[in-house]
Amino acid sequence: MLPYRDSRFIRITLIIFFVAIIAYALYEAQGFLFGPVISVPNGTVTINESFTTIRGRAERIAELRMNGKPISVTENGEFEEPFLAAPGSNRIILEARDARGRTTRKTIDIMYIPSS
Repeated sequence: MLPYRDSRFIRITLIIFFVAIIAYALYEAQGFLFGPVISVPNGTVTINESFTTIRGRAERIAELRMNGKPISVTENGEFEEPFLAAPGSNRIILEARDARGRTTRKTIDIMYIPSS
């Protein structure tokens, strides 16, 4: 008889080991599996000052644009960009692209009501 027998303990240990390896591989491959993500406040924002700052977070991106203009992003994905609003309704389109060419868009609607 061989010194190592097929025991239930060895089988369970190997199953747990391979499940952990697969889970870790999926975690590391999420950049390949999922496209870019932009996190900004949803809904219409009402402001009383013409100058505002757009803040948010972008993940798994190579480039981020606000209304077609490239904006800078920190190492942890946060961005902050000034915006000068016109009276009335304003629409901001954020577009992110990853290294594989996949894109995602988020739209922010801002209602500027000048204070009298």
